[in-house]
Amino acid sequence: MTTPGPVDVLAFGPHPDDIEIGMAATVAKHAALGYRVGLCDLTRGELGSNGTPEERAAEGEAAAAVLGAAWRLNLGLPDGALADIDSHVRTIVGVVRRARPAVIAVPFADDRHPDHRQAAALLASAIFKAGLRRYADGDAWHAQWVCAYFINDSAPPSFVVDVSDVYDLKRRALACHASQFRPAAPDAADTRLTSPLFLQLVETRDAQFGAKAGVRFAEGFMVREPVVRPLLTDRWPGAAPRP
Repeated sequence: MTTPGPVDVLAFGPHPDDIEIGMAATVAKHAALGYRVGLCDLTRGELGSNGTPEERAAEGEAAAAVLGAAWRLNLGLPDGALADIDSHVRTIVGVVRRARPAVIAVPFADDRHPDHRQAAALLASAIFKAGLRRYADGDAWHAQWVCAYFINDSAPPSFVVDVSDVYDLKRRALACHASQFRPAAPDAADTRLTSPLFLQLVETRDAQFGAKAGVRFAEGFMVREPVVRPLLTDRWPGAAPRP
């Protein structure tokens, strides 16, 4: 496994569609501004009720192209059995150290899906150990920031990213994952994702975050650290009040 190169933002997802559900538009916005964004799926989603691992990999690559990501990588860790064990940690540490991201995005830990919770715990351990110079091979790497995005469940975010101008790219990226949201196989199973209400839930959440921030759509993120602003205001001293 070779990571294709350093990036500014590295997003990890438990399954091949999770990054798109939580932060596809944020990926697209950064890519459009010239930042290099890497996407890393921990598993191939082989336990999913619909779609083969090969289909899901192709869908993930198509979505990455829509979003303008620099690369997408799948670690092939076992779906349904992610754990904070040395073999899993070392695999992720290798990715972080080769990608050298300024920002790492991970799943929100308090999610209804056990894989998402396990992924959050595993990533927290691996990101910490990536910064230990005496752990494993390669140079230690500390990202400037680690933030969590929402997949199924959410909470009041630490901050939101206005993605109104690129939101259609999120819709297009999600549409790439047809095996999960619109399976055509004759033996396709009805799941939470195949209901149109799931995508409605995602878009409604983004619309609500946006409305609260005074924009059309926004994606929310959680951080442990205080969010720093240089001042209480972004206006120059003595500037006329905004209408």
